[in-house]
Amino acid sequence: PAAPRSSPRRPISLGSAGRWLAPVLSIVGLLVVALITLNLLQGGVPFSASSGRGNGNGAPDQTPAPSNVVIVPPEVVTLKGSIVYAKAGNIWVQTGKDAKQLTKGGDDSMPSWSPDGTTIYFVRTASGNGRWLAGGILRDYALTTPSVLQVNADGSGEPVRVLSGRVNVNGRTWHAWIREPVVSPDGTTLAVVSDRPDPSQSDVVLQLYDLTTKKSTVPKVAETSPLGHQDPTWRPDGKVLLYVRNARDGARGAPAIYRLDVAKGKASPLTGPGYLEPAFSPDGRYVAATKTSSFGDDLVILDAANGRELLRLTNDGASWAPVWSPIGDSIAFLHIQGQIVDLKLIRLVGAAPEWTVKDITDLTEVSGLDGSSRPGWFVPPDQLPAPTPTPVQTVVPSQSAGSASSAPQ
Repeated sequence: PAAPRSSPRRPISLGSAGRWLAPVLSIVGLLVVALITLNLLQGGVPFSASSGRGNGNGAPDQTPAPSNVVIVPPEVVTLKGSIVYAKAGNIWVQTGKDAKQLTKGGDDSMPSWSPDGTTIYFVRTASGNGRWLAGGILRDYALTTPSVLQVNADGSGEPVRVLSGRVNVNGRTWHAWIREPVVSPDGTTLAVVSDRPDPSQSDVVLQLYDLTTKKSTVPKVAETSPLGHQDPTWRPDGKVLLYVRNARDGARGAPAIYRLDVAKGKASPLTGPGYLEPAFSPDGRYVAATKTSSFGDDLVILDAANGRELLRLTNDGASWAPVWSPIGDSIAFLHIQGQIVDLKLIRLVGAAPEWTVKDITDLTEVSGLDGSSRPGWFVPPDQLPAPTPTPVQTVVPSQSAGSASSAPQ
């Protein structure tokens, strides 16, 4: 006989509870969505991979550190000198495995070291009011005005204003852009990109501010209006200043690194399009830079004499803002994983320019650094290697009477 077919199952009656199940599940779903949204707003990326800390279940923990915490891996103990960076709008200095917050308030960015390492320059924005013409009518505006400030690197004392972005023109008040302050190696000149003193007459371009006379000069270098310049960087001897001239290739950006002879006031291109954020090696012979493409941003080393690309350091499309160690054997840079920015370190081995990458290690973990602020690196003189002696040409007696030859000593 044929096996009996099983009869269709009757639906289970939920009775009065069934009328409440759908609303309860909807509320639970909304709570889950709210938690995920809150996590994203705080910088967490719950569904992407990361090399961050584990959460105890074999999966990476993507929750960034709180705004007043920087997580430094415990193995980072041999790092010489100190690195400055920004997190959550505050300035931090990391020495070895210790990270110290120097400023508070959440309005600070773009830090850089003074040549002697005692102070740090940075940009702070402040809210205020202004009046400016629009459509021929003088109107009131709420402004966010940047200024350059200086703070002791040990965190003592209060920050001091060096250069204000507040602008007064014909009784009208406005603000100018001020970005990326870097001080010359002799400590006398602050290079910035700005549209001071009259933003209605200037793009954001390279400017030099004399810290003694309190006066600015604008080098007569070309720009592609209204894109201007960015990323000023001094050569260690102070004779050359690199900067980026912004341009477009259709809808895409086409930044290129230019070289300014400070004494002559003349500029020339170092690279073609696609390079930005230059950083000199300690001897001034090489430049670490960000190479940008449709695949993202990566790090390269260039010949400072001709811009030729010597070595590609990363290939992940997620690395930028290099800073060369004053010792010359490593490069720190910013890296993004998911939506979290951290600081990493490339160690180089071999003699220049035939380096190879030894390894890439974390200097911070899931710390959520500010991606628009380049890091800076300072090493005290007593931690620097002794400079290589330069051969000296001397005259010594030759075998032939009445003649001389030169020999290195």
